[in-house]
Amino acid sequence: MNTNIRPQSVKLISRFLRIMTDEDLVTVPEANTIIAELKHLAERGENLPAIIPKLVDQEEAASMLGVGLSNFKKLEREGAFSFKRKMVGTSVRYRNTDVISYILASDDSSV
Repeated sequence: MNTNIRPQSVKLISRFLRIMTDEDLVTVPEANTIIAELKHLAERGENLPAIIPKLVDQEEAASMLGVGLSNFKKLEREGAFSFKRKMVGTSVRYRNTDVISYILASDDSSV
C-alpha cells in the first residue's frame, strides 16, 4: 500500500488552505506550517527535521532568504512576508522557524 503524499495533493491542499485563510478560519502562519510540512513529506517521504527555535536579526533573516539586507527591508515594508518582526528592546528580530516556514511554503500555489 502506497502512503506517499503526491505533489498534486499538496497543491490541492494549498488551494484549500488559501480559502480557509481568506475566511479567517486558519491563520497564515498555520497554513504555511502545514504546507511546509506536507511539501517536505511529499518530496522526501519524511517529516521536517526539528529546528531549534531562535531569534535572528534582519541580516541573518535576509541571508536565510537569499536577498540583500536593503532588499529585505524594502520587501518587509511592502508586506511581502507572512512572518512578523519581534522587538527585543530596540532590536528587530524574527523567529528562525517562521522564516524557514515561509521559505518552505513559498511557491506559486502557496498561501
